[in-house]
Amino acid sequence: MAEEFSKSVDDGLKLAKRIYFGKDRSVSPPKPVAMDKVSKSYLPTAPMVYAVISDPRIVDNPDIPSYQPHVYGRCDPPALIPLQMNGIALEVSCYLETAFVTMSGSWRVHCVMGSRSCDCRLAVPMGEQGSILGVEVDVPRKSYCTQLITMEESNDIEKTSRAGDGGFLKPHIFTLTIPQIDGGSNLSIKVRWSQKLSYHDGQIKVIVPFRFPEYVTPAAKKVSKKEKIELNVNCGTGMEVLCNTTSHPLKEIRRQGGKLGFSYEAEVLAWSSVDFNFSFSVPSSQIHGGVLLQSPSVHDVDQREMFCLYLFPGNHQNRKVFRKEVVFIVDISGSMRGKLLEDTKNAVSAALSKLDPKDSFSIIAFNGEIFIFSSSVQLATKEAIESAIQWMSINFIAGGGTNILLPLNKAMEMFSSSPGSIPIIFLITDGSVEDERHICDVVKSHLTNEESIHLRIYTFGIGLYCNHYFLKMLAMLGRGDHDVAFDADSIGPRVERLFTRASSTILANITIDALEDLDDFEAYPSHMPDLLSESVWTLSGRYKGKFPNTVQARGIFADLNNFVTDLKVHKAKEIPLDRVIAKHQIGWLTVQAWFSKNKQLEEKIAEMSRQTGVMSEYTQMIFLEGPGGTPVSESGRLQPLKAPESGRLVIDPEVQKIMLLQKLGFGFGNVDATTENLPPGSEEVKLPEAAEIFVRATSHCCGKMCGLCCCPCCIQLCGRMNDQCAIVLTQLCGALAFLGCFSCAELCCSGQDGG
Repeated sequence: MAEEFSKSVDDGLKLAKRIYFGKDRSVSPPKPVAMDKVSKSYLPTAPMVYAVISDPRIVDNPDIPSYQPHVYGRCDPPALIPLQMNGIALEVSCYLETAFVTMSGSWRVHCVMGSRSCDCRLAVPMGEQGSILGVEVDVPRKSYCTQLITMEESNDIEKTSRAGDGGFLKPHIFTLTIPQIDGGSNLSIKVRWSQKLSYHDGQIKVIVPFRFPEYVTPAAKKVSKKEKIELNVNCGTGMEVLCNTTSHPLKEIRRQGGKLGFSYEAEVLAWSSVDFNFSFSVPSSQIHGGVLLQSPSVHDVDQREMFCLYLFPGNHQNRKVFRKEVVFIVDISGSMRGKLLEDTKNAVSAALSKLDPKDSFSIIAFNGEIFIFSSSVQLATKEAIESAIQWMSINFIAGGGTNILLPLNKAMEMFSSSPGSIPIIFLITDGSVEDERHICDVVKSHLTNEESIHLRIYTFGIGLYCNHYFLKMLAMLGRGDHDVAFDADSIGPRVERLFTRASSTILANITIDALEDLDDFEAYPSHMPDLLSESVWTLSGRYKGKFPNTVQARGIFADLNNFVTDLKVHKAKEIPLDRVIAKHQIGWLTVQAWFSKNKQLEEKIAEMSRQTGVMSEYTQMIFLEGPGGTPVSESGRLQPLKAPESGRLVIDPEVQKIMLLQKLGFGFGNVDATTENLPPGSEEVKLPEAAEIFVRATSHCCGKMCGLCCCPCCIQLCGRMNDQCAIVLTQLCGALAFLGCFSCAELCCSGQDGG
């Protein structure tokens, strides 16, 4: 899909050479960027809007017709011409480990005749673990916005809505098609998303894609080009915050305790050519943190109080990390064949090379059976690592089925329980299995036999056929972490990053005192993870009762000394705690809902998702069209959509039109695809039901017609007809075609599948 997108942009840039800008222009016609197999230059590196061109005849300057030579044919797939941008504003608000980004921009359909129209495609690249929260579009006489609805509401409107074009081009690039915009029109677009802040060596960093290509700069010299950035930082600590680096010339406008404010605004000749990058730190060498509290809103589906505990690891450079006993469990089933397995093997080899000589390891390869490098963990000497790499070259041969329980049981028996070391299982798989809940029960039972330091489990999923909620459940039970790669190219760097996190534990067996007395207490995750030197530690949840003014955090250092610190409790007055913990909370509740098959919990998650705008497995995104000037709420919803009495979806077909987008969640794996050993990436986009009916109906009609028309006898007969017979036959065929189309339309409108 990404390759097709790049090819369409390449075609669009070539097509845009037809446009005449006149003598008063500041840039030359767009020059295609040289592409190679690695760089994929035409994938967006900043928010972009493209004209979707199927008919090249409509491409022209809407202000100055160029009278170009006539173009025949159609573009299939449609060409994508990047629209020129008139203005851009970026607002970034950072809280704890989350950044909320709002991008507002203006684009002009500069490449389509004023008398014609075309679809426009929005593409938004997001930062680390980006999650789209909403899109609002204003064009002449129309306005659009996205909204999340529950699956029950989705079923209600499925037969009356159109199939919209929106989804993820890549895991970090969200796309959305805006239908039929007139040539020469201006589009005002606001996009909101959240992303995770990175933490390294005591520095917290936010990186927002903000590199605009030269060809989106308006051609006319007189067009004002204003670039604006606003940044707000609130660490919640009340301690001093230091600004370390910035990519753009920000001006400090506010500094108070643990809060900072910056702004930048300028008239520019060319748009930003670098990503927005800002890093800051809280200068402390010691582990420190606090507790934030917030009351729910009156519309919150969960009326319990909210809390969030957080710990910063500090910037102590010489703090000791735990020794590791690591067992790598690697899926070598048939679906891992080719580049997937080769890249996985290289990633495991790179992880082995990062082990300390005092660490120990082993490797288990599995499909329907297991292949073991060594029956117990052995020291990570240079010779042992070289032997392991050679063993992988011989034994990593893709084939067979998938049995995850067998290698897990074997791995849990292999650790030496050496004091001062952390036993780690590092599982890599691309498949789902039928006994996933049973596997979780087995792991939970094993972990109840508590050692001084519990077993840690880190899981890594490849593609959409594996059940990421099962893998996340395993990681939660093992106080570890989970990550995912959706294509082979990202396996190496993401495995490396997850293993670096697993190797950076500085405080284990964390407990929080004084929480036992709270009523109806619930924490996410329920098993507290370790504090890593490479991330901020957070624990959020809900409770009833009176929260104490101070709580104590306890843990064990790598030298087995105990750690104790007091965490002060504060009201989250200037931090939107409900928004900060929403994605975290919805993710862990979804894990619980999958494991318990709890329908009520699923409905609760759906309502939380709808209220906060955070996507879930139990909601679906719609693109809502209304007349220009329709009021939009703060959350990005067109106001008249909900009936106040029931909260159900209410549609006025005279005012509002709804486009149902494809489901944007991970899903819960695909056991059938795993059984058939289908490789990741062979997933097909699931069309909404209305679109499926139309495709089936038209395919059925066309198939019958082709079957009749391609008969050699029929062709010979037509060749011997006189003119009068040909005219009669033509009229008859036209009548039959009309009846066929009428039956097809009746089938589509009735919502039946025609079977």
